[in-house]
Amino acid sequence: MALAIIAAVTLASPQQKTERRYILLNPDSKLPFSNGVLVGNTLYIAGSIGLDPKTGRPPADVEEEARLALDSIRATLAKAEITMDDLVAVEVHCPDVAHYDKFNGVYRTYFKGNFPARAFLGSGPLLFGARFEVKGIAVKR
Repeated sequence: MALAIIAAVTLASPQQKTERRYILLNPDSKLPFSNGVLVGNTLYIAGSIGLDPKTGRPPADVEEEARLALDSIRATLAKAEITMDDLVAVEVHCPDVAHYDKFNGVYRTYFKGNFPARAFLGSGPLLFGARFEVKGIAVKR
């Protein structure tokens, strides 16, 4: 009997609707995706590649490309009032895993505390000949 009452109350209760906030770094962009989607206190961040804003291409320097990709992640987080230290998971896609150490040298400078869980994945070619595509999930504290 108690289970029937609990089931009836649960079914009769209105379902809580979770708000979504779509983050766009460039609101004029015609690209078919958002840079991030904030659902509750969790931000899902789209893949970011490190393009030189002047040329629209990856820079020649590997570390500079890593910085540009991570700066884009940080900018998406900032629009949601979240920091790099709120990241809980990161994926890095890289066509040439020989860049692992150089990427890590830049990556570690973006965090003050503990590092998020991370995968550094060998991939096929990336858009525009990029060496890195970085995406992540952050939970606002």
